[in-house]
Amino acid sequence: MRNVTSTTTSDPKSSRSSPDHSASTDRDAHFPSLFPRTSYPRTERVPASDMVLSLFLQALLGLLAFDVFGFSQDFARLHRCVSNWKLSADEATDKAVTDVCIAVNYACAWYPKRVLCLQRSAVTTCLLRHHGVPAAMVLGVQILPFKAHAWTEVSGTAVNERRDVQKSYTVWERC
Repeated sequence: MRNVTSTTTSDPKSSRSSPDHSASTDRDAHFPSLFPRTSYPRTERVPASDMVLSLFLQALLGLLAFDVFGFSQDFARLHRCVSNWKLSADEATDKAVTDVCIAVNYACAWYPKRVLCLQRSAVTTCLLRHHGVPAAMVLGVQILPFKAHAWTEVSGTAVNERRDVQKSYTVWERC
């Protein structure tokens, strides 16, 4: 959708709406991953948009691995896998958390099957740990009405969640 501004001149015939061309630069600033550059000099660092694309592919592969290895059928194996996932020696940044969450959201949208909270939180936790962020997968339960939910926490704060799950659910397990 383009921003349209009205331009007024002294000639009434030419008083019509014309597109605001600054909107395209606005769009590029808000959605940098949608408009990546195609070539980079060897000395230039890889831009964040390429990093999000790489994370998107890693997240998509993680979702596929979850299904292929049957983690939805064997919770003990999933728990062991996530618990034993090593924290990378890379220095963690706040941007890494944001980029991983964006990538997982896109991967879940493009994945051909419906992605449930356990699969999403396992992939998010492993990707964050792979990028040096000390994340934990948390399993919680609500008694009445009975519900269970899985989410990822970084420093005690739930990430990639729409609501405050820590108030709604009692923590059952952290791994």
